[in-house]
Amino acid sequence: MSFADALKAALYDGKRIYRSGWNGKGMWIELQTPDEHSKMGHPYLYMKGVDGKLFPWNPNQLDMLAEDWQVV
Repeated sequence: MSFADALKAALYDGKRIYRSGWNGKGMWIELQTPDEHSKMGHPYLYMKGVDGKLFPWNPNQLDMLAEDWQVV
């Protein structure tokens, strides 16, 4: 599925997504929506890397145009 479809069909519903073309196993993207306890004021994407650590993530052009997005 496209990134746009994954965003609409999964991320906005609280699900995680990943690209089947990624080399690292267990990596995924999730949307964080701030609440009254958050330090951030706007929603943002974050990724779980192969080392299990979480970090902010911004898609590049290859990711945004890829058609291999899947729901975890």
